[in-house]
Amino acid sequence: MDASDLAATLRDDHETAFSRLGSSKAMYAITNGEMDGGIVRAAAAINADAISTVTDEWSDNNISDTDGHVDEIDETDPDAVFALIATDAGKRAMDLNPDISQKEAVSRPRLYDVLESMETIASRLGGLLARSLMTIEQVSQMVGFFIGNADTKTANEFRDLKRMIESDRDRILTALNSTCESDTAWEDAQNSADAVIEAAYDEYVDSLEQMGIKPKNVC
Repeated sequence: MDASDLAATLRDDHETAFSRLGSSKAMYAITNGEMDGGIVRAAAAINADAISTVTDEWSDNNISDTDGHVDEIDETDPDAVFALIATDAGKRAMDLNPDISQKEAVSRPRLYDVLESMETIASRLGGLLARSLMTIEQVSQMVGFFIGNADTKTANEFRDLKRMIESDRDRILTALNSTCESDTAWEDAQNSADAVIEAAYDEYVDSLEQMGIKPKNVC
């Protein structure tokens, strides 16, 4: 197995979860039925802040200078990848900068509690891969949301956000290939990725059910 195989396996094994988490109804779940642009922005900011916090706790590296500039990193080094994601995601959270009342309308997704519980490098990278794959789908829907609201400026901002997360995914794939040297390590990565996806999907289902919507009928 390599990292690309793992990504493909996750998509195959969790086809329903990816389909629904990347659907327009996912926006409904994220915003608790409000479908408000400010709340969508707040959700993106909370996700960025959460992954920044988690990866910062994992990293012993400080890769930015006093001006926040990040030098070239060794993408085969998981610690450097964690540090870069922490730094970049922290900047994204600040750039998104939603109103405090909008942030209060969105809770931190449960998947970050699952990520925080991971202890091995392989499990952390596997969990990060799953999170990046799902977030790319989610942000794609956010782009569509703002296009539908005729907010071209914000749609372009979220296109940039998607490209940044795709770059994170690529770095995670590189780090996985350099780190997982045994079947056991790949199993560890896959099990952790499965757990992250399941946590995200369970939260999606719970959110819809609390609003009286049957997730089975939503694709």
